[in-house]
Amino acid sequence: MTLFDGLILGIMEGITEFLPISSTGHLILSSKLLGLSQSDFLKSFEIIIQLGAIASVIVLYSKSFLNAEILKKLAVSFIPTGIVGLAFYKVIKTYFIGNESVVVWSLFLGGIFLIIFEFLHKEPQNISDDIETISYKNSFIIGLFQSIAIIPGISRSGATIIGGLLLGLKRKTIIEFSFLLAVPTMLAASGLDIVKNSTSFSMDQIGLLLAGFFSAFLVAIVSIKFLLGFIQKSNFIPFGIYRIVLALIFWFTILF
Repeated sequence: MTLFDGLILGIMEGITEFLPISSTGHLILSSKLLGLSQSDFLKSFEIIIQLGAIASVIVLYSKSFLNAEILKKLAVSFIPTGIVGLAFYKVIKTYFIGNESVVVWSLFLGGIFLIIFEFLHKEPQNISDDIETISYKNSFIIGLFQSIAIIPGISRSGATIIGGLLLGLKRKTIIEFSFLLAVPTMLAASGLDIVKNSTSFSMDQIGLLLAGFFSAFLVAIVSIKFLLGFIQKSNFIPFGIYRIVLALIFWFTILF
């Protein structure tokens, strides 16, 4: 992997992490296009640079992380993902991360589901848009939805947002909650990988990780602001169409 590759993958992470199109899926497919082999370092790189994206959330939502009520809701929501992620870490990294077929099918089926969901979903009126009002029960259920995204291509943000909308939350509320929930989730995933593999990283590889981190951080700030503006004018159908088109392109150009 070159510095250019690291920057490109960092930019891709920043763009896609908070959109319902799967950042992990895009990183795996981008690595394929860049001609990178799925080494243990590349798999770690794709996990660890998520720290750049969550740093953008901490910067933009710093006040929320000083709110004890919100922190408790995030802790409850993280429980299912934490258990699933820890229990299936080896399976995820061995069989899911780097698996182009899994990504393509997840993107395709997820895109169809997203379109159907948006046609059927009616957002309730006159409900609170305050994150603090999300119940502990709903926080836990949102966490269950997030745990589905251990499969590359599903989209962590997409799963949590759909889960929240099904529970009757306002779109802006669940999207911002999804942003915040990304912090403990990706801190845990990245931290676990660093603990298990950091001693095997060379100085050059650490430099690549830093390049990916900072490019992901800067681009993610723009991506978050874009999504918040986008949802005021549109729904997620364009993202569903994008997922399907991207899956078909990769299916016929890489896997077929």
